[in-house]
Amino acid sequence: MADFRLARSVLAACRHARRQGLMLVLLAAIAACSAVYRNHGYVPSEEELAQVQVGKDTRETVGQKIGRPSTSGLLNDDGWFYVQSRYKLVGPREPKEIDRQVLAITFTEGGVVENIARYGLEDGRVVEISRRVTQPNVKSLSVIQQILGNFGRLQAGDLLGR
Repeated sequence: MADFRLARSVLAACRHARRQGLMLVLLAAIAACSAVYRNHGYVPSEEELAQVQVGKDTRETVGQKIGRPSTSGLLNDDGWFYVQSRYKLVGPREPKEIDRQVLAITFTEGGVVENIARYGLEDGRVVEISRRVTQPNVKSLSVIQQILGNFGRLQAGDLLGR
């Protein structure tokens, strides 16, 4: 009779442990699907930007007041661009950009601040600056089709070097 009670208590403990394990797996799955937010870049706040005066400040004074950006004009150095993005990551999915701010400060040829503009995600569009994908030369032919297609083109003179 004692063996029966022991077996029943062990079985009850296993059921309890199984429930706890199932709850732990369920909680881990829910936690893995929760959103994670990441910020990239830097844009000066309105208070910092209030220190910069259009028509008076130069590149040097802007750099001292709000710092130099990580990006400047690509073709010429007429502008500084401060970029900040916020991404939402959920599980194994691709990150989604949910917010973007771009602060553009343009300068005259003499290096004096000409304009200050702020743009958001709704103002922008994706621009492909560089594409490094090689397009295949062969159009929809498999390797075997290419090899077999060359057999009819070979002549004996080609093989002998004539």
